[in-house]
Amino acid sequence: MKLTFNYKALLAATALSLGLISCSKNDDYIPPAISGISIIHASPTTEKLDVFINNTKISVNDFSFGTKMDYLNAYSGKRKFDVAKTGTTTSLKSQEFTLEPQEGYSLFVIDKLENINLLFLKDDFTQPAAGKARIRFVNLSPDAEALNLAIAGSATDLFTNKAFKEYSTFESIDAAEKVTFNIKNKTTGANEVVLADVKIEAGKVYTLYAKGLKATADATKFGAAIFTHK
Repeated sequence: MKLTFNYKALLAATALSLGLISCSKNDDYIPPAISGISIIHASPTTEKLDVFINNTKISVNDFSFGTKMDYLNAYSGKRKFDVAKTGTTTSLKSQEFTLEPQEGYSLFVIDKLENINLLFLKDDFTQPAAGKARIRFVNLSPDAEALNLAIAGSATDLFTNKAFKEYSTFESIDAAEKVTFNIKNKTTGANEVVLADVKIEAGKVYTLYAKGLKATADATKFGAAIFTHK
């Protein structure tokens, strides 16, 4: 499902560099195609990072592990994304992705700092059925085994066998005031992370992702996070 994003520039500097103007008296003026991009710092490092689109910084100043930036407007088309340590311009990872007009995307910065990478996912804003929400599961823990996602009390797992960097489609779940999600070891079936008492609202779209390292006990330790798309 396509979204209608506001027709404003991602950054004024970008607009100027492309020779665009916000208002025009020319009746033939066609506004530029716009896409939405959300950025999530899921790289298990204590380093703060900067993210750039076509060499223009778009990330917040305190972009640390676990931080999510809500949708920004970006010009559609092929765009180059770079990641650098905060305060530097030396790219740790550079990759091009194509943004389709009026589509929304989630860009995850992933993996350990020495192997830092990008995972670019198209988001699906299809309206959930009445009383339902929709959710996607992503495994972003570099040293975790394949994982399942289950809702406590359900007879079957919601998603199964997701290795590092693998992700599910969006699926419907019941809205509820309190939902407990269990991230389970695919092989043993044991719960490895429990997210308890999560409010799931009807009509909302969510992504839940496994993050961090099982080998650490600091702020980058193994865990999970959930966020809302709409």
